[in-house]
Amino acid sequence: MSYQWHSHENAAASAAALADAVADALQAALDKKGGAVLAVSGGRSPIAFFEALSQKDLDWAKIGLTLVDERIVPTDHADSNTGLVRQYLLQNKAAAAHWIPMVEADAREAALAPEAALQTALKHFRQPDALVLGMGGDGHTASLFPQAPQLDKGLDLANDVPLLHTTPVTAPHERISMTLAAILNTPAVFLAIQGEEKKKVFEAAAQGLNKTFPISYVLNQPKVECHVHYAN
Repeated sequence: MSYQWHSHENAAASAAALADAVADALQAALDKKGGAVLAVSGGRSPIAFFEALSQKDLDWAKIGLTLVDERIVPTDHADSNTGLVRQYLLQNKAAAAHWIPMVEADAREAALAPEAALQTALKHFRQPDALVLGMGGDGHTASLFPQAPQLDKGLDLANDVPLLHTTPVTAPHERISMTLAAILNTPAVFLAIQGEEKKKVFEAAAQGLNKTFPISYVLNQPKVECHVHYAN
């Protein structure tokens, strides 16, 4: 087991505490290296966290923002994580940050073929100093989904390519995702979850490595200590 559990009274308190912790990690990277990269996850649940983080007093002009994973769709698509981050995180003080795309803003059909999209994402990739994961009710994290045909490749610690294309069996859209190795190469790793159902999935995943719950490969690694922020 290699995680720290942070329980919060409600979702707002969890988002605020996570924003504080991520801001501290970014400041530590700025102090050490003069720059920092943060990777975040999409979905609706991070919005309050994004809004809180966007107000932090950081030297945002020296910070790169990117994604842990992205759906291979145009960035103006309703399911685009890029659009979500632009709307809620690249605002306020964080508007000065440098955006590191997975899918480029003008990408159309040819560029959205999975292999072409992956090569574009790899061209832009920078190793994060901090990242924030989410977890689905099926135990997936990033776009490392149980049953996905690329799951073994994504979990292979000998795979030195930091991103891969994945095909979820239980969710729409082809995806680009950070690999487990790239996640574990990140100095500060956070996981945000909410609700009793996800807590039960988390507790099952925390018992040991299990491909049924890909998040287990983050929680049971000695290389990184994952800080888990939970609200009921």
